[in-house]
Amino acid sequence: MISVLPELVKTDIVTVLQTALAPAFLLVALGSMLNIFTGRLARVIDRSRLVQGRYLETEGEEHILCVSELRDLQLRIKYVNSAIYFSVLSAIVVCILIGLLFLMGLTNNPALAQIVAGAFTVAVIFLSVALIQFSREVRTGIRDFMIREEYLERSDRDK
Repeated sequence: MISVLPELVKTDIVTVLQTALAPAFLLVALGSMLNIFTGRLARVIDRSRLVQGRYLETEGEEHILCVSELRDLQLRIKYVNSAIYFSVLSAIVVCILIGLLFLMGLTNNPALAQIVAGAFTVAVIFLSVALIQFSREVRTGIRDFMIREEYLERSDRDK
């Protein structure tokens, strides 16, 4: 049947599990970020559908503003999709990293240490790119959210 693991091996497994816990927290954080990104994408898509519905009803200056907003919404969709893509890539690399940590801990193969370090670096690079893309989307969204001057109804002394 199954042989009982020696005490040393049991201790090694516990150590490997503890070592793999840190990247698991990164995986949880990536999952939370993906939730935020997909929520943001849904809101942008909802807004684009609303503006597309107004597209044929507008003329003149209002139509130009509608087209401009649609272009910015398309850009925002592109940025959020890119952020989601790089977050998923980062999560995949973190999963591979966890597997490599187990393999390294159980085989005591020191050559895997550089691969683990490289995988961690790649995961952080993908995460950084995702955050940069999300930042670009947020900046575009803030720019679009600026209230047009004609809606502010300022008096001459407020200007």
